[in-house]
Amino acid sequence: MTLLETLDPVAATGAFAFAWLLIAIPAAIAALLLIAGKVTNGFGHFIATLAPFASFVLAVVYFADLLGADPSERAVELTLFTWISSGAWTLTAGLLIDPLSILFVLLITFVGGLIHIYSIGYMAHDPNRRRFFAYLNLFIAAMLILVLADSYLVLFIGWEGVGLASYLLISFWQERPSAATAGKKAFVVNRIGDLGLLMAIFSMLMLFGTTNFQAVDAGAELIPGHWATLIGFFLLLAACGKSAQVPLQSWLLDAMEGPTPVSALIHAATMVTAGVYLVVRSNALYAQTPTAQIAVALVGTVTLLAGAWIGCAKDDIKKVLAGSTMSQIGYMILAAGIGPAGYAFAIFHLLTHGFFKATMFLGAGSVMHGMNDDTDMRRFGALRKAMPITFVTFAVGYLAIIGFPFFSGFYSKDHIIEAAWANQPVLGVLALIGAGVTAFYMTRLMFMTFLGQARWKDGVHPHESPLSMGVPLIILAVGSFIGGMALNGWIGGWLADAVGAEAPEHASWLPHITVLGIITLLVVAAGVALGWYLFGRQEIPTTAPAGSILTKIGRHDLYADTVNEAIFMRPGVALANGVATLDDVAIDGAVNASGRLPGALGGRVKLLENGYVRTYGLTMVCGAVLVGLSLALSRLV
Repeated sequence: MTLLETLDPVAATGAFAFAWLLIAIPAAIAALLLIAGKVTNGFGHFIATLAPFASFVLAVVYFADLLGADPSERAVELTLFTWISSGAWTLTAGLLIDPLSILFVLLITFVGGLIHIYSIGYMAHDPNRRRFFAYLNLFIAAMLILVLADSYLVLFIGWEGVGLASYLLISFWQERPSAATAGKKAFVVNRIGDLGLLMAIFSMLMLFGTTNFQAVDAGAELIPGHWATLIGFFLLLAACGKSAQVPLQSWLLDAMEGPTPVSALIHAATMVTAGVYLVVRSNALYAQTPTAQIAVALVGTVTLLAGAWIGCAKDDIKKVLAGSTMSQIGYMILAAGIGPAGYAFAIFHLLTHGFFKATMFLGAGSVMHGMNDDTDMRRFGALRKAMPITFVTFAVGYLAIIGFPFFSGFYSKDHIIEAAWANQPVLGVLALIGAGVTAFYMTRLMFMTFLGQARWKDGVHPHESPLSMGVPLIILAVGSFIGGMALNGWIGGWLADAVGAEAPEHASWLPHITVLGIITLLVVAAGVALGWYLFGRQEIPTTAPAGSILTKIGRHDLYADTVNEAIFMRPGVALANGVATLDDVAIDGAVNASGRLPGALGGRVKLLENGYVRTYGLTMVCGAVLVGLSLALSRLV
C-alpha cells in the first residue's frame, strides 16, 4: 500500500496556502541577521528564537487540521512555482503536508526552539552570538525544506542546505584548528552521501520523468527490479552520510567540536534523522526490492552496535553521547529496513529520541558550563548536589534511553526489538544485545559524572546553569518521560497510510507486555548492574587505564579514520596523481606536440627560401626533370 493509494494529495487551500511561511520565517530572520550585521547584535538572538516558535504555532494549526480530517484527506500539496521547464520536462517546486512531514515539522520547530532558548544563556558571552543564531535559523529553514518537500529534487535543496548549515555550525569556532577540521570533515563525508541521492534523482528522472513523491510511488511497481534495487542502494548511501551510519559515520564524533547546542540540534532532532526520513518516505520503492531493504536493516544493526561500542570506551561526555546517537539512529534505520512492520516504530523512536537525546546533550552543555568547559568525565563526579536541575533532567533522559518502564524509550525501542525479532530473528538478537550495552555505557556515564566521589580539578567550582538553560532542560525532560505514553497508542494508526503500513493491533498508552519485553528488561537490568559494579562500587581513576584491546579500538572510533585513509584517501590521492601525470604526459603532451609540429616543419621549409636566384633556378630544373620522368614512365607503363 503506497502513499498514492491511500493519501491522494489535495491542493492546498485556506490556511495551507500559507504553508511556505513555515520555511520563510526562519529563513528571513537568518538573512536579516547576516545582512544587517552588527546593528542586530543587541536583539538578534531574541528574534531568532521567536522564529522557530512562530513556525511551531503554524505547524500546530496544520496538525490540528489534519487530525480532524478524514484519513484519506490527510495529505495536502502546495505547488509554489514551476522550477524547470524544458522539452517534455516540467518540474515544479512544492510542499507536501501529510502525517509524516507534519510530525517532523513539530519536532524540528519545538525542540529547535527550546535549543534556541538554551543558546541565549550558553552563548551569552560569545562575541559572534548573532552570527551563531543566524546559522541556527538557517539550519531550521533548511531542515524544514527537507521534510516538507513534495519531491526528491526539492528535498535535495533542503538536504544540501542542512549540510551547509551544519558545516557553518560545527566549525563555528573556526579559530580552533580542531573545529575547522571537524567542519570540513563533516562537509566532505556528507558529500559522498549526497552523491548517492543525486544518482537516485537522476535515475528517477530517467525512469519516471519526475521526482515527485506521488508520481514515483505510483510508478514504483512498474520499474524493473534491478532499477528499484539500485535506487534503494543510492538512497541508503545518502542516508548513511546524513545519519552517520557505517561506513560514513566518521564525521559524527568530530562534530562535537561545535558549541553544545549545535550537538543537540544536529544529533537529536534534525540532521541525523534525515536519513531515516528519506528511507521511510521512499517506502514504495523499497517495497519492490527486498535486497535493498535487508541492506538497510543490516547497516542499522551494524551501526547500533558500533555506536554502543564507542560509547563504552569514551571519557569525553559529548563523545559518549555522539556514539549513543549513532547507535540510536541505527535502531531507527534497522526498523526502517524491516519494512511496513517497522516504519512507524522508526519514526516513533525518532520522536522520543529527539526529546531524550536533546535533554542529555543540553545537560552535557550545562555540566561543561559549571566545569569550566571540561568534558572529561574522569574529572567530574558528585555533581548531583552542585547541579540538581541538570542531574534530575539528565537522569530522566538516561532512564528514557535505557528503556526504563514508562519512560519514552521503553515504548519506542522495545517495539523495534520486537519487530526485528519477528521479521529477522538474528537482527532482533543483536538489537537486544545493543539494548544491554546501551544500559551499561549510560550507567557508566551517570556514575562518572553525577555520582561517586568528586574528582574536580583545582580551581573548579561546579554550579547550576542559569534558568535560560534550565527551563529548556525541564521541558525536554518532561517530553522524555511522557512522550512514549502519549504516542504509543496513536502514532501507528496516524502514520499507517502515509508510510504504507497497517495500523497496529495494540493501540494504548499502556505497554504491551510480552515475553520478549520481559527479556529485554532483564538484559537492560544486567547492563545497569555491570555499570554499577565497575563504576559505582569501584574508585574511578582520573587517568584512563590502558584498557583492553576492545577499549582501545573504541577509543580510536573503531579506527574509522585509519580505514578511510587506507582504503579511500591514499588510493584516491594515488589515483589523482596518476591521472595528473597522464594528463601532463599523454594529453598535454599530444596537444603540445601538435602545436610544435607546424613550427618544426616551418623551420625546415624556410631553409629553402635562401634568396639565391641560382638555387630557385636549380629547383625549377629539377622539378621539370621530375615531371618529365613521370610522364615518360607513365607512357611506358
